[in-house]
Amino acid sequence: MTEVFFYHLERAALEDVLPGLLEKTRERGWKALVRAGSDERIAALDAHLWTYRDDSFLAHGLARDPHPAEQPILLTAAPGNPNAAEVLFFVDGTEAEAWSADEIANAARVVLIFDGRDPAALDAAREQWKRAKGSGHEVTYWQQAASGKWERA
Repeated sequence: MTEVFFYHLERAALEDVLPGLLEKTRERGWKALVRAGSDERIAALDAHLWTYRDDSFLAHGLARDPHPAEQPILLTAAPGNPNAAEVLFFVDGTEAEAWSADEIANAARVVLIFDGRDPAALDAAREQWKRAKGSGHEVTYWQQAASGKWERA
């Protein structure tokens, strides 16, 4: 079954955390897909990934761009996995259409990143946890320590 990681944001914003997770994904040679809740959020993440560090950027594309299948990192607000990504990132409360779907079954890892300071996001993450676990996936929970390092809890 697919590994499902839940990242509980308490000390940092998504924009602070996502680039590092994407870098680690690419270091493993995996493609990534990032699904956000709206086209506006995708546009903001798109701009951020080109400029998040002065000395680096993350090569990526948008699902609406030509040749999405060739993108190492694809940003989208729509269902599906057009770049055949091994790692699927779900942010802003988005999730897979169904935890048993091919979209999940063909991925090596699913990463759900949620804002623990938002009660609605926390409730949604709990429900996603139940659905993922109920579908037989191996789920793990990650929380950021005071040092900024992620710890499995």
